[in-house]
Amino acid sequence: MFKDKTLLITGGTGSFGNAVLRRFLDSDIAEIRVFSRDEKKQDDMRKAYAHEKLKFYIGDVRDRQSVADAMHHVNYVFHAAALKQVPSCEFHPMEAVKTNVFGTENVLEAAIGAGVERVVCLSTDKAVYPINAMGISKAMMEKVATAKARNTRQTTICTTRYGNVMASRGSVIPLFVDQLQSGRALTVTDPNMTRFMMTLDDAVDLVLYAFSNGSAGDIFVQKAPAATIATLIDALKGLLKAPDAAVQVIGTRHGEKLYEALLSREEMASAEDLGDYYRVPPDMRDLNYEAYFDQGDVHITEAAEYHSHNTHRLDAEGMQKLLLKLPFIRSIIAGEPAVLDA
Repeated sequence: MFKDKTLLITGGTGSFGNAVLRRFLDSDIAEIRVFSRDEKKQDDMRKAYAHEKLKFYIGDVRDRQSVADAMHHVNYVFHAAALKQVPSCEFHPMEAVKTNVFGTENVLEAAIGAGVERVVCLSTDKAVYPINAMGISKAMMEKVATAKARNTRQTTICTTRYGNVMASRGSVIPLFVDQLQSGRALTVTDPNMTRFMMTLDDAVDLVLYAFSNGSAGDIFVQKAPAATIATLIDALKGLLKAPDAAVQVIGTRHGEKLYEALLSREEMASAEDLGDYYRVPPDMRDLNYEAYFDQGDVHITEAAEYHSHNTHRLDAEGMQKLLLKLPFIRSIIAGEPAVLDA
């Protein structure tokens, strides 16, 4: 499907964009456009990849004109640009709204105007039952995408939703590794917290699956294993030969959940089980407001959400096997310099 096509990645200098480049640059795709506001990262990528298929566009999803300028003659879009850090969004919620909500509106309007064939928007498990500004803004992003998908025929818009990518910048694994290597106590909010465990390759696979199989307004999630923070710590202690490392429980941070959900109860009631993935079709009641007030669904009453407490639970050995898939962890064990995904 990508042969001789042009792909635009918003927020393309991040970890997801780099993973897509590693997967696609040597394929038969015609051109990959990286759109972001970070000129330093763009320059670093330009030098690192030095590939004729790779083109860079400076701009900001908040600026509709800069998005439109990059969208000419584009066939497909992966919309990854977002503010993702929970604390910064909590302190500056309107900044999250400007990027995650209005920015998505700009990307989708530009894509529709340019006749783009397919758009995949990247969301997060924090958009399900959101309790913080980042999750709320991403939940609204999803609603914008679904509404746009419902009202356009020429551009297919769908969404993917996944949890934290292991060993990406800002995630807990690099922090634990640093604490273990320096002999400090591991600072843990709650050992019983569970989190979905996904690699960066898993995230790319999910987006490509949605791209190939999605219809207008669909939401896709990948079935992912989970582990408690205590299990993650035990696995890291074993891999880094630090069995006696101390653990300090500091308590749950503001905006943090005991577990994360990938699908709500309402979504699970209509979700299609595709083996390794769930597909949630859009609500197609259009503007028939009576349907929202007068019609119920017994399936919703009987459904259960899909979250990190009720998915497949990894033990320490299983967690170690998953950790060893990460180049970051393999480099640490080998005593080599380790580089985190952006």
